[in-house]
Amino acid sequence: MSKKTIAVTAFALFSLFFGAGNLILPPQLGFKSGDLWWLVAFGFCLSAVLIPILGILAHAKLQGTMFDFAKKVSPTFSLVYCYMVYAISIALPSPRTASVTHEMAIQPIGDSSYLLTSIIYFVLVYVFVVNRSKILDVIGKFLTPGILIVLLLIIGATIFNMEFNFGTIQFESAFTHGILEGYQTFDAIGAVVVGGVIIISINLKDTSASYETKKSLIRKAGWLAGLGLFLVYAGLIFTGALFHNSFDVDISRTSLLSGISIKTLGNTANLGLSILVSLACFTTAVGIITGTADFIKGRFNNSQLAYRITAIIGCVLGVLMGQFNVGYIIAVAIPALMFIYPITIVLILLNVVPNAYASPKIFKWVIGTTIFFSIPDFIGSIGHADAIASFASWIPLREYHMGWVLPALVVFILGNINSSKKK
Repeated sequence: MSKKTIAVTAFALFSLFFGAGNLILPPQLGFKSGDLWWLVAFGFCLSAVLIPILGILAHAKLQGTMFDFAKKVSPTFSLVYCYMVYAISIALPSPRTASVTHEMAIQPIGDSSYLLTSIIYFVLVYVFVVNRSKILDVIGKFLTPGILIVLLLIIGATIFNMEFNFGTIQFESAFTHGILEGYQTFDAIGAVVVGGVIIISINLKDTSASYETKKSLIRKAGWLAGLGLFLVYAGLIFTGALFHNSFDVDISRTSLLSGISIKTLGNTANLGLSILVSLACFTTAVGIITGTADFIKGRFNNSQLAYRITAIIGCVLGVLMGQFNVGYIIAVAIPALMFIYPITIVLILLNVVPNAYASPKIFKWVIGTTIFFSIPDFIGSIGHADAIASFASWIPLREYHMGWVLPALVVFILGNINSSKKK
């Protein structure tokens, strides 16, 4: 594969991950992290960059679909997992795009309600989903470069014009807070979903490419895309940290991004950024609902009726959830993420390691352990932490909402030792 092909694939991957909702998370994270912004950035990039890129590497190895990620546990489990991922996608990140659009593009110029914005927004989404318009593909080629240029200008203007003065951290654990905030990007889930899209695209462009050639291409493109994401995320976190004295402590994520944009580049640039972000939000929502509808259509013998019904359900959920502000949607997403994200991370890691260390039996044991030890975090996230306090207090890393990590690792190691003895 030529360097141009690798670069084009890397940019496509970057665009698929680089959702508009992700832009609003890093600045506020830096804003509240003080002089430990670098540790917060490390944790955030671990869950929002490294794990997703490992998901792309797993796709390079599997060269299949999302269903292949969990089929070693069992086909039934894999199917349930796929349904859960798509259900979460249309119920949370898709409506969030409407809320971000309202707060960044509509609120500053008018007194419209969230509900009106979300209704108009998802009516248009439905029209595009049903008609599979190619206009979005054309717009998409210019959106990400445009947003990226504006963001790099913001980061550059901040670095060269601001004094390197930091505040105090506003949360307990910098590293784990960064990891958990990275969950909200949905990038690990995105890697499991969009990796299959990249595989299909490569196969359509070059049907003669060998398995090893495609594997090499996806790996190189994945690492390049990951480097781009890391630089943008770390830069935005650093930028937010430098502006710690410029805004109210309780400023919203979208207002902070807009405020930093105005202070660094002026009102005109902020208007341009708002328009670009809104368009990117729209393409993201169309992509999520189209992907979900395609999946359901495939499960019902390519039924066009199933496709339309799924699109309607996705848009109705978008209107219901999209009328709430971004902060509320992010808060509502926490329980779902506390349950599905550990499973997704472990599936990605198990698919990355050599097959000799990830037999179907290992998959079953490790995923079962991960689900079991994720339950306390899930229960705690829905406001019932006291109910499981006595049971969960002995679990290592439980206080950091990472109680599943060590048990899953121990089961993985013991399972492989047991397999080696049997052999």
